[in-house]
Amino acid sequence: MLSFLPCHTLPHANEFFVRFPVITRRQLLALVALTLMWGVNWPMMKLSLQQISPLHFRASTMLLGASWLFVYVAIRGERMRPVGREWLSIAVLGLPNVLGWHIMSIFGVQELASGRAAILGFTMPIFTVLIGAVFFGERITARLRLAVLCVGLAIGLLLWHEIQGLSGRPTGVAWMLGGAISWALGTLLFRRAHLTLSPLVVTVWMLLLGSFVVWALALSLEPLPHPSAFSLVMWGSLAYGVFINYGFAQLIWFGIARDLPASTSTMSLMAVPLVGTLSATVITAEMPHWQDWIAMVFVMVAIASVLWPARQKA
Repeated sequence: MLSFLPCHTLPHANEFFVRFPVITRRQLLALVALTLMWGVNWPMMKLSLQQISPLHFRASTMLLGASWLFVYVAIRGERMRPVGREWLSIAVLGLPNVLGWHIMSIFGVQELASGRAAILGFTMPIFTVLIGAVFFGERITARLRLAVLCVGLAIGLLLWHEIQGLSGRPTGVAWMLGGAISWALGTLLFRRAHLTLSPLVVTVWMLLLGSFVVWALALSLEPLPHPSAFSLVMWGSLAYGVFINYGFAQLIWFGIARDLPASTSTMSLMAVPLVGTLSATVITAEMPHWQDWIAMVFVMVAIASVLWPARQKA
């Protein structure tokens, strides 16, 4: 989840442009790379959980990834030190954006096929708009109603498949939906926060502070892992989490967010569950069922409904 997507850069339902901007080849390559990184991250997480417990996995990759990202951003000359009440704001924002999403989603990945977890995780943009309409007075549009219907159908399909089999994991669906809702709430709070630091620096601080909390939970609730028993594949999946998911993907995302309108990120968001599902067939040998494919289509339609540029009236 993919783990942390800085979704405070996602647009409100009415923040659209008449037509797509011209995208340079470099920006297009960055979008493709980002989509692949986020998509492949889901089966890579599943692969890691074969040899390490969920909280220890999250604590390790989050702390190491945020640490090298902190050093990199500081070397570039960004102001890194929060001032005054910004410390409190970062801590509050970290509760849903980091702790809620990262903890619940990793338990969801443990319970579900990684492609299925990606599909459910990417219901987040729809929950963002829905919570904004219900609690923050944002306008309810026909697109939002369509998105809610599509997400409901997708969730119903995946729950149906999980409950059908004796080995089904409906609790995994609950974990992923809880994570998506937490992520959506964090997005809305981030939009309304008054911070003088850049969004990337705030993200780094949330990851750093959150990693200490996850470490405390891991040491309290799970047995210590034995790194000496890790396979080479396991070390590779951990390295992917540290350097790709928590590192380069974040840098690419914030670079795109600075250069392109937020609606352009729709292309990446819609394709991530597809990449996650397809790459899982190779990385973890998980074969998707027909419910997964139909649910994926519903989620992609829902994401497009709330994020795709709308026509302006003449």
